[in-house]
Amino acid sequence: MTEHYNKALDATQLILYCVFIYWLSDQPSLPTPVLFMHQDKVMHAGAYFILAFFTVRAFRHQSTSLPILMISSLIFSSLYGASDEWHQSFVPGRMSDTHDWLADTLGAVIFLSFYYRYRRHIERP
Repeated sequence: MTEHYNKALDATQLILYCVFIYWLSDQPSLPTPVLFMHQDKVMHAGAYFILAFFTVRAFRHQSTSLPILMISSLIFSSLYGASDEWHQSFVPGRMSDTHDWLADTLGAVIFLSFYYRYRRHIERP
């Protein structure tokens, strides 16, 4: 595969995942059974763990610096989480929650910390 194809594929996957999150947030309610307390926070963290994965894949084509890749991916993921919460404030039956945004950001931080350690491990001489 060519580099151009990889860039397009990675960008498309990120966009489609963002659209999926938007679609979920646009639903008046999500039929999920409550299995334990704060389950919604775990789900938010998991969703943004995945978003950070797609973000790193898309952004890696633009940056050769690992710290810049980490920071830009975190900023994008966190801002997308904030915009998602703002969007939910306009959806009947949904509400905006700062704790959900913090869970979103935490999910991204967890993925990015794993990714950072992985990259540091494979780049050792």
